[in-house]
Amino acid sequence: MPVKIRLQRHGKKGKPFYWIVAADARSKRDGKYLEKLGTYNPNFNPAQIELNVDGTVKWLQNGAQPTDTAKSILSYRGVMLKNHLVGGVRKGALTEEQAEAKFQAWVEEKNAKVDAKKSDLVKAKEAEAVKQFEAEKATNEARIAAAAPVVEEVIEEAAPIVEEAATEEAAPVEAVAEEAVAEEAAPVEAATEEATPEAPATEEK
Repeated sequence: MPVKIRLQRHGKKGKPFYWIVAADARSKRDGKYLEKLGTYNPNFNPAQIELNVDGTVKWLQNGAQPTDTAKSILSYRGVMLKNHLVGGVRKGALTEEQAEAKFQAWVEEKNAKVDAKKSDLVKAKEAEAVKQFEAEKATNEARIAAAAPVVEEVIEEAAPIVEEAATEEAAPVEAVAEEAVAEEAAPVEAATEEATPEAPATEEK
């Protein structure tokens, strides 16, 4: 039975998510499969890949053929390299320990490259955010500068109206204050007049 290692689509429209499976070459793309080997999520940068490396190598050793897309993913995760190293161990070209050491060295180097790429992406994203902020700031400053003459003109036109309104409001207040002072002063004057004794009349001789 010919076996293919291929992608089986899942996820919703616009955001695909794939399973990496070993399936009969005659079965439908999204039909039954023999074994699920991992997942591939292209909605992230870099893409997220989870893969059973040893299980995939066993299928390759048993004659399974990956599709072009699946082969690229397997190469990215080192499956094709490990398959080559396992073949070397079978032929006696190197020991299992040597093959494992070479594979682990490759994995460490690959992880370092991936981490560097993630770091560069984060820095680029931060730089883009700063650039966008500066652009928005410049736009807002330009709008404020353009609106300043209009605001000054409106203030100048409104100044006489505000001054007139303030004068009209102040006049009744001053009148009320004068009335209040007069009302308070009246009882005091009356009390003063009552308290002042009349001078005694001068006796005539």
